Amino acid sequence: MSDIKLLLSNVKRASRSLMSLTDARRAEILMRLADAVDSSHEVILRANAEDLSRMERSNPLYDRLLLSPKRLTAIAGDIRHVAELPSPVGEVIEDRTLPNGLRLRRVRVPFGVIGVIYEARPNVTFDVFSLCFRSGNACVLKGGSDASASNEAIVSLIHKVLDECGVDTDCVCLLPSSHEATAAMLGAVGYVDVCIPRGGRRLIDFVRDNARVPVIETGAGVVSAYFDKDGDIDLGRDIITNAKTRRVSVCNALDTLLIHHDRLADLPLLCERLSEKNVEIFADEVSGNALAGHYPAALLHDADAETYSTEWMDYKMGIRTVGSVDDAIEHIAHYGSGHSECIITENHETADRFQQSVDAACVYVNAPTSFTDGAQFGLGAEIGISTQKLGPRGPMGLREITTYRYFINGNGQTRP
Repeated sequence: MSDIKLLLSNVKRASRSLMSLTDARRAEILMRLADAVDSSHEVILRANAEDLSRMERSNPLYDRLLLSPKRLTAIAGDIRHVAELPSPVGEVIEDRTLPNGLRLRRVRVPFGVIGVIYEARPNVTFDVFSLCFRSGNACVLKGGSDASASNEAIVSLIHKVLDECGVDTDCVCLLPSSHEATAAMLGAVGYVDVCIPRGGRRLIDFVRDNARVPVIETGAGVVSAYFDKDGDIDLGRDIITNAKTRRVSVCNALDTLLIHHDRLADLPLLCERLSEKNVEIFADEVSGNALAGHYPAALLHDADAETYSTEWMDYKMGIRTVGSVDDAIEHIAHYGSGHSECIITENHETADRFQQSVDAACVYVNAPTSFTDGAQFGLGAEIGISTQKLGPRGPMGLREITTYRYFINGNGQTRP
C-alpha cells in the first residue's frame, strides 16, 4: 500500500507541473502520441493478443477487449480530434464588477488528478489520457486484470512520448490490477480529486459505496426503446436492430423493447433482423404470443422478474407490451438507469411528452441509443457517460472534466 501511496503522491506533484504547459504544447504532444499509436500497432496488438488468449471468444466482453489495426487507427484519429478541439481551460465563464469595485471572474480550471476505474476496455486508457492531458489534468488509471498487458503497453507508449517531449511521465499512472490498488484509489483523499468508475452496475455501486473521494457515476445502462402506436415500421426496425446489435457489450446497447399493444401485429417485422444475429428474446405473454411462429422458437423465452432490470451486454433483449406512452414512461422510471432511452413515433406531441418526462441523460426520438458516445457528440472522446444529476450528465468530454475558480481583483477595498 505504501508503494501505491507513493505513486499517487507523484501524480499529484506532476499535476501541478501540467499547468506550465501551454495549450498549444499539450495539443502538439497529443499529435505526437497519435503518430506513435499509428507506428506501434505491432507492439500494442501483441500485448492485446496476450490478454485475448485468456478470454473465451464466446464471452460478450471479448469484443470490448479486442484491439485491431482498424480500431487503433480510429483511436489515433480520436486523439488527433481531441488535440484539435479548443481547450476549455482558462475560459472566463463570468466577468463582472461588484458595486464595491472588486472585479470578479469565474474561470475554468482542471480538476487536478482524475482517477478512473474501468474494466476490459483498453481503448479507455487512450481516451482518458488524451482528454485529461488536453484539459490539464493528471490521471490515475486502474484497469481490470483482463486487459493488464494491453494497458501496460499503452501506458508505456504514452510515457515514451511524454519523456521525449520533456513532460513529467507521472502525469499518467497505471495502478496494479489488484483489489489493493482499487482500495487505495478510493481512499486517496488529498491525492485524487475525483474518481470515475466505468463498467457494470456492480463496479459502479462498489465505488460509490466505498469511496472517500468524490465520485462521478458513469456507464451502467439499462436502455429501452419504445415503439409507439404512431411509429414507422421501417424506421423502427432499423433503429431497434442498430441499437441492439451494433455492439452488444457497450453501455448504450438496447436492453428492452417496449411496444404499444396496438402495434403487436408489427412485432415480427420489427424483430426479423434480430433473429439473423441470433438475439435471444425474453418476452411477456402478449408479445411472446405475437412472436410465436414468426421468431425462432429456440431464441424465444418467457420474461421473468429480472428481465427488465438487466443490462444484458449480450445478444439478448427483453420485450414488454404497454398500453400508452405513459405506461412506457412509467416502465422506464421503474427499471431505467438514467443512461439513454428512445421513442419511435411520428406523433410530435407524443415525442415531446416522452422527452420531457423521461429522466435520463440522453433521450432520443427516432434515432438509436447507439449514438450516446462522446465522439459521436463531437467531444472527440469521452471519460464516460455520466448518469448522475449533480455535475456533468451524459457523455463527458473536455469541458465536463474541469471545474472553476473565482479570481477576484481589487485595489485596496476592505470589508466593513
